[in-house]
Amino acid sequence: MNASFRLSLLAVSLLAVMTAPVFAQVKTGSPTPDFTLKGNDGRTYKLSDYKGQVVALEWLNHLCPIDSQQYAGGNMQAVQKEAKGLGVVWFSIISSAPGNEGYCTPAQATDDGIKFKAMPAAILLDTTGQVGHLYAAKTTPQMFLINKDGVVVYQGAMDSITPRSPEDVQKADPWFKKAMEAVVAGKPVANGTTKSYGCSIKY
Repeated sequence: MNASFRLSLLAVSLLAVMTAPVFAQVKTGSPTPDFTLKGNDGRTYKLSDYKGQVVALEWLNHLCPIDSQQYAGGNMQAVQKEAKGLGVVWFSIISSAPGNEGYCTPAQATDDGIKFKAMPAAILLDTTGQVGHLYAAKTTPQMFLINKDGVVVYQGAMDSITPRSPEDVQKADPWFKKAMEAVVAGKPVANGTTKSYGCSIKY
């Protein structure tokens, strides 16, 4: 391999590193990064405004077949309903870029929410991917749970099985649901970090 070719390869490698998405490392047990996003309802939501409340963040793509299984049998909606009853603020976040799978306008996000009978406080549109990268969100679904002090106490999968059918969801160990119930009850989360599954986020 001649010197000029090696230099060309090095330049290409450096360019790839410089243009690759930068994912922050959000550690369980650490303060959560703040962000501000527009919701499907036209309102602006700032995470730090909800300090003092338990907050759930769900990365969402209704076109992802793995993600959709959580909704097909009503599991995600049931956990959202329970969250609301417990006083947990639930935000669904769409980080798909314009032109990519899962991207939604505010109207489309609202229509999808109605279609799936979803119950988040709002669907937040992260069209630049800035918040997704801030949280190192990689899949849909991917869950984060934030306690009243603004600390990440759970991150990872919704449950223990990558679902191919609504029946799989019913058989799974509901990790996120258990974490949410523990935090609301003032108890520690048994397993604060799990590996998320699903489709890659289309940044």
